[in-house]
Amino acid sequence: MLSTLSLHLPPQNHTQSLTSQNLTPHHHHLLHTFTSPFELKQLHAHLIKTNTPLSTLPPTRIAFACSLTPSFSYAQKLFQHLEYPDITAWNSCLKAFAEGDEPIDAMLLFHQLHCFNVIPDSFTLSFVLKACTRLLDFHTGRLLHGYVEKLGFRSNLFLMNMILNLYALCGEIRDARLMFDKMPQRDVVTWNIMMTLLVKRGDIEQAYDLFSGMPDRSVRSWTLMISGFGQCGKPKEAIRVFLEMEEAGVRANEVTVVAVLAASADLGDLDLGRRVHEYSKESGFGRNVWICNTLIEMYVKCGCLEDACRVFDAMEERTVVSWSAMISGLAMHGQAEEALRLFSNMIQIGMEPNYVTFVGLLHACSHMGFVDKGRDFFARMTADYGIVPKIEHYGCMVDLLSRTGLLQEAHEFIMNMPIKPNGVVWGALLGGCKVHRNIELAEEATKHLSELDPLNDGYYIVLSNIYAEAQRWEDVARVRRLMRDRGVKKTPGWSSITVDGVLHEFVAGDEAHPQAEEIDQIWGKLLERLKMKGYVPNTSVVLLDMEEDQKEKFLNRHSEKLALVFGLIKTKPGTPIRIMKNLRVCEDCHAALKLVSEIADREIVVRDRNRFHCFKKGYCSCGDYW
Repeated sequence: MLSTLSLHLPPQNHTQSLTSQNLTPHHHHLLHTFTSPFELKQLHAHLIKTNTPLSTLPPTRIAFACSLTPSFSYAQKLFQHLEYPDITAWNSCLKAFAEGDEPIDAMLLFHQLHCFNVIPDSFTLSFVLKACTRLLDFHTGRLLHGYVEKLGFRSNLFLMNMILNLYALCGEIRDARLMFDKMPQRDVVTWNIMMTLLVKRGDIEQAYDLFSGMPDRSVRSWTLMISGFGQCGKPKEAIRVFLEMEEAGVRANEVTVVAVLAASADLGDLDLGRRVHEYSKESGFGRNVWICNTLIEMYVKCGCLEDACRVFDAMEERTVVSWSAMISGLAMHGQAEEALRLFSNMIQIGMEPNYVTFVGLLHACSHMGFVDKGRDFFARMTADYGIVPKIEHYGCMVDLLSRTGLLQEAHEFIMNMPIKPNGVVWGALLGGCKVHRNIELAEEATKHLSELDPLNDGYYIVLSNIYAEAQRWEDVARVRRLMRDRGVKKTPGWSSITVDGVLHEFVAGDEAHPQAEEIDQIWGKLLERLKMKGYVPNTSVVLLDMEEDQKEKFLNRHSEKLALVFGLIKTKPGTPIRIMKNLRVCEDCHAALKLVSEIADREIVVRDRNRFHCFKKGYCSCGDYW
């Protein structure tokens, strides 16, 4: 109908009245209020019947008509029958298209401008740039950049920032950097755009160089650097920038709070995490679900499961992320049954689980050896919820089977996986081989790991330790030579503890600490009391070919023991001691810390590479299964 009507439109001329006096009251009202394509067709037909010029339609309604019609062709016909449409009409249409469902139409319409000898203005270019940005159309963006230069809009900072942002979103680092360097003027938005691009590319050092050179910084600038350092695995730097932000008197917003909480979680900095939590409540962010979810994660990673539960229980609105974070937190802290109960509650209220939820559930089963429940969850995630297992789920299942000694089943599980197993999957099998002393499967797992992750020292160390436990010293030496030849260096064990807001780090065998002598003396006294309680140093965990007395000295210098004694010295009686460790807690340290928690009447929380151990009154939350 529309194409037929277009063929019979009356010719436009300057003498023809541009009033709408020929319209009925109904159509006159419709002229300014139509809201559907049908009403537009009805009005269009009446304009033709009454010989009323199409230009009677106000430009804003033409733009609205364009946004209503399902195809670009009709909008084009409307313009073709307008004599010399002004730039306002064009811009109205371009804006409608750029913000509508089909931003490509704005670009198609823009290409028609030269047919009407219309010179675009800054608004024209901004609307088309918006469409380009939505479509990530770099090539058209470069064309528009040319228009900006040609038409003398180079001093229009808004347009220049739009182009720079388009280049950045398209990942065109060279063009973005060249444009940034040549811009005649910049504002804080310009710098933030460039920093965002660099942070996304992982080039945090260049981003920080720009940040350092900024004449003015907005809260977004500070937040970019805080979150950027956190995402790049540099939480210490993230916290440092946040403290500088506070000194500069800039108030954190909700995004900043999330970034700082995430960095606090990675560092295990409970003091800062709690301070930011208080700031969040004072600033009215308490109901922000995103912040609450991050708070749960922060408290979980800092070993404060009770605080995480309090945040979760107080939430008025919970998302699947909230439930999944709490389930994973309970699993990490050895409370598998509570994690499974929480999952039941989640299902009862109608909350649909996602793939992260099942990672948490499978971790819970793995940490407590619930093989049958683990198999059931793995099957249900697809059968009941249509979730296709990812590599993380396969890794959890291999870990579950391997920990419980079902090594052959774990191996068969790997061989039958529909996706290629990665280093984490084979590493889980290798870990089980160490616990259950299976050299043959350990060698096969290591063969795959040497191809998948050749520079990961952990896998070589585990295989070396398996050989050492079997007294196969020649094989131990062979693995060590292989590491040396491949340039793989052993990661030193370290533990950290935060006291009065200051982070203290200890490495295995550390004698350089200012209080090393005092720590050594206190540990000697503790050791006497431990031995009276039946503690016998487990020198079998020292997998080096040396005398027994040397092995015992080596055990006494493990980093978590040094951090523990420092915590006993520096904190008040009854204060919980929280230690973060980069490697797995060894059997000897685990036994010693259990007894120290009873002797010193302290709660000792240790986060190692795999999970949390909460030592209290001579027992550990892991149930000695880790």
